[in-house]
Amino acid sequence: MTVRAAFLDQAQSCRQLGSPLTAATCEAFARIVDPSQGAVAQHILNWPGDPRSRADSVPLRLCGALHALVLTGADARLAQTYANRDVPDDLLIDALQRHADHILHWLASPPQTNEVARAAPLIAAARFLGELAPQNIHLRELGASAGLNLNFDRYHFGPCDDGVALTPDWQGDMPDGRFDIVSRRGVDLNPLDPDRDGLRLMAYCWADQTARLARLRAALELAMTDPPHVERGDAGEWLTDQLWTPVEGTLLVFHTIAAQYFPPATGAACAAALTMAGANATPDRPIAHLQMEADGGEGAGLTLTLWDGQRRDWSLGRADFHGRWVRWSPERI
Repeated sequence: MTVRAAFLDQAQSCRQLGSPLTAATCEAFARIVDPSQGAVAQHILNWPGDPRSRADSVPLRLCGALHALVLTGADARLAQTYANRDVPDDLLIDALQRHADHILHWLASPPQTNEVARAAPLIAAARFLGELAPQNIHLRELGASAGLNLNFDRYHFGPCDDGVALTPDWQGDMPDGRFDIVSRRGVDLNPLDPDRDGLRLMAYCWADQTARLARLRAALELAMTDPPHVERGDAGEWLTDQLWTPVEGTLLVFHTIAAQYFPPATGAACAAALTMAGANATPDRPIAHLQMEADGGEGAGLTLTLWDGQRRDWSLGRADFHGRWVRWSPERI
């Protein structure tokens, strides 16, 4: 796929996920970027790797760089056009040229997000699990980023005046089970600090999605008072170690839109570790595996596996990648 095609493909995804401003920006760059515009344009057009969203995500790297200029007030004209939801082509070209060093710096690193709205199906799944297994739950998240979703039990399901409000378009009955989180740990190849790296997370949150930005700000503020424990490392190796450390209660391994980015060896190591540990699980020390991952259907599939002396599997329903809607419909599989 060419770079221009990657921008158009990303634009389509942004429209489907409710960000017309980011979609229009990607469409503009697909149309206007030219080598004569300087170092940034030349670097984009001669990208050495795969520019697509499932690979190097060049369009989102660039959009994140521009949003960072807006968030920090480094470009007042750009900020005004963002506020008006209409960014003219000439201003985009101007930004590439006037902020070349800043943009090249952002292009050097892949996008990294921590989508807080995914916490809504996590809460439902933990309640569902609370009806089946010991209610003391030890969380272990793979691909945790800044670990914001390790705090999912501290968020509010529904509107609230303070804190993180989760208000998805929800279909289905919310489970009644109770649970208590007694430990929270995660792993990521590049763990982010909620305080130091807050701008990075905010910049990759699309500028016209104000409710999403507000949730992220609130989650970052909460995490700064009690930072989640996220280790740097490969998910396969880390999970193998975690599963061999005994805990009292239910050990819940979960990941949201992360598995597709794991190298094949990492995914295989995670699966092998879960299978081996699951074979030794007991009713008082069960192991659960919760996945919110793309599977070719609408949004992401929600699945749960529980080992407690036997193995049981459920399809819990489906959810939007950004948590805008959840179709909750648990079914044994």
